[in-house]
Amino acid sequence: MLCEPYLLDPRPDGVHVVWHTERPGSGHAVLVGPGVPAMSDDAAVRAATGEAGEGDGWRRFAATTAPLSRTREDSESSAPGRTYTAPTRRPVYRQLAVVDGLAPGRTPYRVVSDGIVTAAYSLAPAAPADQPVRLLLTSDHQLKPMVPANLAKAAETAGVALDGVLMAGDMVNVPDRATEWFDSTAETPFFASFAGILQHSPIYPAIGNHEVMGRWSQTATLDEQFNDPQPGAWDITTYEELFPAPASAAGGPRWWSRAIGDVHVICLFATHIWRSPQLVGRGKFQEALEDVDDPDRWGYGQFIFEPVGRGSPQYQWLVGELAAPEFRSARYRVVMFHHPSHGLGHHSVPPFTDPVRVREGKEIRYEYPLADDYILRDIEPLLSDARVHLVLNGHSHVWNRFRNAAGVHWLETSNVGNSYGAYDVTSGAERRYPEGYVQQGDPGGLAPIVPTVAPLTGPDGTPLPFVASNEVTVFSVLDSAAGVVRSYRYDTSDPDAEVILFDEFSLA
Repeated sequence: MLCEPYLLDPRPDGVHVVWHTERPGSGHAVLVGPGVPAMSDDAAVRAATGEAGEGDGWRRFAATTAPLSRTREDSESSAPGRTYTAPTRRPVYRQLAVVDGLAPGRTPYRVVSDGIVTAAYSLAPAAPADQPVRLLLTSDHQLKPMVPANLAKAAETAGVALDGVLMAGDMVNVPDRATEWFDSTAETPFFASFAGILQHSPIYPAIGNHEVMGRWSQTATLDEQFNDPQPGAWDITTYEELFPAPASAAGGPRWWSRAIGDVHVICLFATHIWRSPQLVGRGKFQEALEDVDDPDRWGYGQFIFEPVGRGSPQYQWLVGELAAPEFRSARYRVVMFHHPSHGLGHHSVPPFTDPVRVREGKEIRYEYPLADDYILRDIEPLLSDARVHLVLNGHSHVWNRFRNAAGVHWLETSNVGNSYGAYDVTSGAERRYPEGYVQQGDPGGLAPIVPTVAPLTGPDGTPLPFVASNEVTVFSVLDSAAGVVRSYRYDTSDPDAEVILFDEFSLA
């Protein structure tokens, strides 16, 4: 087994259980029931492979096996006991079992996979619409060094049996590199960082720019391929195979809508390729001078992967979901996507819009008009009219929050690893983009909110409306019973430090 099982997309009487193996193997099954924890490993293997599909205190659910079609390794992979000199196909097999017939509440389960037996964990069907839930809010793990401590402290603080983990994108760095998900020896891989949480709590992911691969190559490194998408020439196959659910009829796993107890979550695919802000070579604002006559080498600026503006299929789907009775009647309404158009971070600029190409002589430049930001211009009015309570973003590796005039809270709680800074009057830092772009503050014009409980302070003692640190890591928990979102910080430079509740706000 390459990872412990993880849970996806609970339904009214069941849930998906997923894990991955290095070979197809056999005897892949989930054993569910009160008698499962007491089984010996031998008894569990017999239950998983015998003729009877159930017994005293247990039921068996067989898994289906499917290969991941694009997982590879290369010279930059840190694989256990293996060295790769060029991009090389790495076989990975997904095992997926659909567990059904569950009673309300938690039920023990174990996975048996080709003779291997896991520890006992717990699973549960979807919480009914009137039931309060607790959701961990996170994003932008990317194998950053503080992530394991962040998640360990989240588990200590909130427990491991949550109703869901809302992951606002950027799980790894290069999505087709298998070691980043499963068994990197250089950094803690994605699923290992989450050990002890995803075995009990289903993950609800969004697509960030690090879930998208660029153009396929037999010779370029995986990093080079990741950084080489073009409009219409990009791929999210590995993401879709790892997280086939939740899904919608219109968008599949790319965008979806789900009720999680008394919280209804809509997830969008709103992200673009990250390009360097440097003004020399290929980047956000220009093509390299040596490439201007070769469109195959263009980066096409910081282009958007999936349209989300007015008239796009995703926009039309969102309009329908926001108007759906089950969304409008939910106690709390949440929308999640990766890009933070409201934010103090570096990645809130330039605006989330299609690059406008300008050719002047031998130069190709790109401009991004703020008035055409699709999230601010098209999406935010929809969310305000629908009385959405919370918008969850990621991308800039900071913590900051805002509240617009309609009462919609915007939260980015992505500082789980190295931060790229916060650009605010209290920090004094400026983004240093070309003239005409917002150098400081929220490009959407909202004032950042100072944490309500224990904000960090600047050198002069001024409370800071952000957390942008390479030592202090942050996680947040939505508690719908109390109707609040609580954010916690932990100083990883001091292993004995306490977890500190630094912000709490009401969703009302």
